[in-house]
Amino acid sequence: MKFNTKVIHGNQHHDPSTGAVMPPVYQTSTFVQTSPGVPLNEYEYSRAANPTRTALEQALASIENGTRGLAFASGLAATDSVMKLLKPGDEVIAMDDLYGGTYRMFARIYQEYGIKFHFVEMTDYAKFESLINANTKLVWVETPTNPLMKLADIAEIAKITKKHNLLFAVDNTFATPYLQKPLDLGADIVMHSATKYLGGHSDVIAGALIVKDEALGEKLHFAQFATGGTLGPMDSYLVLRGIKTLHLRVQRHCENGAKVAEYLVNHPKVDKVYYPGLENHPNHDIAKKQMIGGFGGMVSFTFKSGAKADAIKMLEKVKVFTLAESLGGVESLANHPALMTHASIPEDKRKEIGITDDLVRLSVGVEDISDLLADLEQAFQ
Repeated sequence: MKFNTKVIHGNQHHDPSTGAVMPPVYQTSTFVQTSPGVPLNEYEYSRAANPTRTALEQALASIENGTRGLAFASGLAATDSVMKLLKPGDEVIAMDDLYGGTYRMFARIYQEYGIKFHFVEMTDYAKFESLINANTKLVWVETPTNPLMKLADIAEIAKITKKHNLLFAVDNTFATPYLQKPLDLGADIVMHSATKYLGGHSDVIAGALIVKDEALGEKLHFAQFATGGTLGPMDSYLVLRGIKTLHLRVQRHCENGAKVAEYLVNHPKVDKVYYPGLENHPNHDIAKKQMIGGFGGMVSFTFKSGAKADAIKMLEKVKVFTLAESLGGVESLANHPALMTHASIPEDKRKEIGITDDLVRLSVGVEDISDLLADLEQAFQ
């Protein structure tokens, strides 16, 4: 089954009791039992499993070519369950450019519990491998990264993690399974902030994990069930609805994103443009190899002036773009990472990795491209 069909039909079934084409929202906390400890079917309590969430989890597994999908109350709740596979003394190697919430969880929560984190440039394979020791248990990457659009070669990293018997997790939020399938490239775990492109309409907070190994899937499900980070039935329904148009939306995100990047490259006030589809992007060859069908709708840029004030002035003037956190919805959003999504990262660390005060991140939506370019033009005035 091809991807464009999978998003609509993959692992999906009509409701057996009514024939409903879309799964009903099973808005219930508990399920009847025929005898103590003997449920009527596989469902007992909605924290453990709910039919609407099950429908979403089956769809997630299908579109990422996995065997087990798990739906969480947020992307961070999904990440948290992966961290619960670790114990004090374990070490994690992660990319140096991460979503601010992920960095905050690693550095300010789990590091306090005795887990050591190394934040590195993942294209330097020799340096990356030199950090591996007997305590290393997990490698965590985003590709493309938030907000600097760095890329990591998933297949190359997978060779190293398999050699050392390490778990390898990939945050696939920016690329989505429409463009990139980490499990097929050798990753063990795929994570999504399903709030973003999978949901796609800025109306739900959700997260997802997908794996191929059934035993690993069961461990992650136990962490999900035991600590309660599960997704509710209504939110599950919304993400499932979003997935059914994922291919259509991401195709337009890619088309518009490429045109916005080209516009910014030629703008006299713009200095650097971060977009994997540009030939001068330092990781463009990796993008061409593993992002099949497009380069996404996320674009970041800085100003030739280097002035924070210019970034803020521009962001205050946008009209079609909306100044807001998050990304991946049908509407275009504009963001100032240093003051918004990545404010939890210490200033010296932000500057070290390139998140400057004049950096602007755009989530390019699916509006008419002429309106988006006109909006940017007036905002730069």
